[in-house]
Amino acid sequence: MTRGGIAARLYVGGAIAAACATLAAAAASVSVLWLVPLAAAAAYLAYRSHLHSVEGERVRARQMSELHLSTIEALALAIDAKDQTAPNHIRRVQALATGLARALGMSEVEVHAVKTAALLHDIGKLAVPEHILAKPGPLTPEEFQKVRVHPQVGAEIIAAVPFPYPVAPLILSHHERWDGRGYPSGLKEHEIPLGARVLCIVDYFDALTSDRPYHKAIGVDAAVALLQQDSGKALDPRVVDVFVSVFSELQRAADHLDPDLLRLTPSLQTGEGLRTLGAGGVAGRPTPSVFDDIAVAHREIYALYQIAQSMGTSLGVADTMALVSSKLTDLVPFSACGLFLYAESNDSLQCRFATGTDSELIQQLTLRSGQGLTGWVARNRRPLVNARPGADLEAMGSKAPTVLQSALVCPLIFGERLIGTLAVYHTEPSFYRDDHRRLLDRVCEQAAAVIHNAVVFEQTQEDSLTDPLTGLPNTRSMFQHLTRELARAERLKAEVSLLVMDLDHFKDINDTCGHQAGDRALREVAAVLRGAIRPYDMCVRYAGDEFIVVLSGCGREEAENKRLELKYAVDRLVFEARPGDRLPLTISAGAAVFPHDGDSYESLLAKADSRMYRDKSARKSDPARLLAAGPAEAASA
Repeated sequence: MTRGGIAARLYVGGAIAAACATLAAAAASVSVLWLVPLAAAAAYLAYRSHLHSVEGERVRARQMSELHLSTIEALALAIDAKDQTAPNHIRRVQALATGLARALGMSEVEVHAVKTAALLHDIGKLAVPEHILAKPGPLTPEEFQKVRVHPQVGAEIIAAVPFPYPVAPLILSHHERWDGRGYPSGLKEHEIPLGARVLCIVDYFDALTSDRPYHKAIGVDAAVALLQQDSGKALDPRVVDVFVSVFSELQRAADHLDPDLLRLTPSLQTGEGLRTLGAGGVAGRPTPSVFDDIAVAHREIYALYQIAQSMGTSLGVADTMALVSSKLTDLVPFSACGLFLYAESNDSLQCRFATGTDSELIQQLTLRSGQGLTGWVARNRRPLVNARPGADLEAMGSKAPTVLQSALVCPLIFGERLIGTLAVYHTEPSFYRDDHRRLLDRVCEQAAAVIHNAVVFEQTQEDSLTDPLTGLPNTRSMFQHLTRELARAERLKAEVSLLVMDLDHFKDINDTCGHQAGDRALREVAAVLRGAIRPYDMCVRYAGDEFIVVLSGCGREEAENKRLELKYAVDRLVFEARPGDRLPLTISAGAAVFPHDGDSYESLLAKADSRMYRDKSARKSDPARLLAAGPAEAASA
């Protein structure tokens, strides 16, 4: 009892005693009977004063309780705003848990306990590192141990708050399991408070039906099926049955809740309860914009973390940029995005990736250092904010119109080396602010090393699949391509042709004119063959002086025509081995067609190689006639 309450009771007791003494004295003398009403009035006034004091104490206690609840609630909502992995999770859990508690027939006091615990059940995540909560994959045992502490931490935080109903035990036990395999205490069945069992089911259901870093949301029906599957194991079977039976009603109620009005203490929404506290009170509750600021700040961290994660999942430039751009829009909105890579050899920047509005125009840009927006940023190694996108097109001499009105361009620096620039564009003029520049700078800091590595990887991959002498694809590249083409042809019941060609008298060129002349001969033949096939066909330097051409979708007749066309193109080539010393070059060629001549590249190569040697024998028997022949004559021969 408060000191004021004790004083009030002593005061009332004293007044009543005084009244009794007055009446006793009056019994001896009738002349004092007029004092009786006076004593009664004094007693009544004392009683009223006591009631007023008790009511004041009760109101003040309620107001202080609401203030405590409001303060704790503000903390919980701040944590919810901070959590980018499950935004508004506590609001949904609170709505569903409150409805389920009432459906189970819990008393109003117990319902209030569940409602409060639902709001605060994840407050212990303050003790869990952010990178673990946002990790987009399975947790290690050590990381899971970090997560397991949050019920204990949350209960300890709440234990000191004088709630008029038990809240801490519900928070402590909301990850316990019906079969005793939960945490932190391993409670089982009815050892777990009923309110905690309610929270456990609702929390699990919301996790299943929401996108999380470690899984995509599943449908309501699938989530309900999983609850029923875990009934009697992880979950209380009776609570599961009630949840399923009233779920439609609970869901309708949750869907129609205004998140901004989901509060434990409605009087504090207007500040009325706080104003009555007088000078000892505190200012009104934080406005929603405060929580928005918290959410924005942590959205930056989460988006940057996601970008860093995505950068490690791809090796190629295009794939890397596709992932980066998909995450970048959460930080820096854009209508279009472009990556320009710097080539030191000619001091220029070429667009290697573009997406969004007018991306086909951006993709065509190749600028010298210092030209346009991109060239200026590359030369000065400083960002440009709200520059005019058309300046890049004009610098390249293009008059194509663009709807893009503002650009933000930042340099990509790896160590001290310029890698290129990253640009975002918007259709609104003067769209970008200094905050956007700051964030894009942060992204560029992360992206520069990854893009540099992607360029190196692509170059290494190209080198591993390219013949260094002729620039043609090599044998490894040919086998990869041919394997895909044969599989596609088999699936579509189509044809693929293979031409095997050998440069005639190549050993004589090497022996007579030297290996440098032989290398030049191979390069010139390669250039002729590459120029005579379709863009989607492949010409390969197979080994030494042999070449192979893969013709997609070609039957026997078309392959034979192409074989003779290539032979004639090389026959017309006059090779100057030494100044003034011109030698004719010729090739022998054989063709094989899938599936008629074989169903594998080994059998096709063997058949085409055999026909190539047959052609070489024919050329040796009458070289003059075939050398002078055109395609039609060669075909008849």
